[in-house]
Amino acid sequence: MTNKYKFPQQNLLEDEEIAAWIFLAPALVLLGFFLLGPIAYLFYLSFTTGSFTASGVRWVGLRNYLRLVLDPDFWQVLGNTAYFTTATVISSLVIPLGLAVLLNKSFILRGLLRTAYFIPSITSLVAVGLGFRWLFQTEGPVNALVMFLGFEPISWLASTTWAMPVIILLSSWKQLGFNMVVFLAGLQAIPPNRYEAAELDGANSWQKFWHITLPGLNSTIIFAVVTTAIFTLRSFEQIYVITGGGPLNSTNVLVYYIYEQAFAFFDFGYAAAAATVLLGFTLILVYLRLQTWGEES
Repeated sequence: MTNKYKFPQQNLLEDEEIAAWIFLAPALVLLGFFLLGPIAYLFYLSFTTGSFTASGVRWVGLRNYLRLVLDPDFWQVLGNTAYFTTATVISSLVIPLGLAVLLNKSFILRGLLRTAYFIPSITSLVAVGLGFRWLFQTEGPVNALVMFLGFEPISWLASTTWAMPVIILLSSWKQLGFNMVVFLAGLQAIPPNRYEAAELDGANSWQKFWHITLPGLNSTIIFAVVTTAIFTLRSFEQIYVITGGGPLNSTNVLVYYIYEQAFAFFDFGYAAAAATVLLGFTLILVYLRLQTWGEES
């Protein structure tokens, strides 16, 4: 026999749920209008060709995606993006992690050094890009140092070999402070008694780092990898300011390639198809992060 009556607590929970949806409704409408709407329109554009002129756009189906598969420039850009992302993520994890371990200890000027290392995270990428372009120009300070050490100057930004490492150096430097703070927060969440027990067992610094610090930072490292990869995948300013995708397309990454196709060649359908590929990569990273949250909870 079912109970026709509801307890007051059940009514209260239902009222709270209704109130929650009422308060969430404006945010959900804005989210749908400014996020989901443009994504849907991007997906539609990827099946069209033409520009926003009197002729309008024309439906072409999967032709833009087939063109992506057959375009050697797109595959070169994907290779550049993979190289750029992998190198930036690795350097943006190893160096900040080492700094966080050092700055987690008590010593004079620790607060000053933490602030100094965090400053790159709040600087303008355009300003930093202009500074790096000046530093690495043929007659710039970096080549002056190279010649002072007795080596031949290097055409950093005109070389297909060295231009990308300059971009990676800038991006890693820009991400250094943020990841350092993330790792510091993770280190402070590790119980100190674990290190004390390891010291009693005779563990050295490397053993404590390998068996206590790294396992304790597992979720923090995954978070840093995902956020750094997303930051790197959407990189545009440093490419635009320093190299413009050159020389010989060697520093052209996916976001800059999309920009070129859309606003230099006005091929919006093809640019939308490339942007959809980028969106797919980003959603994979977001899914990995959500999976991590699910395992933690």
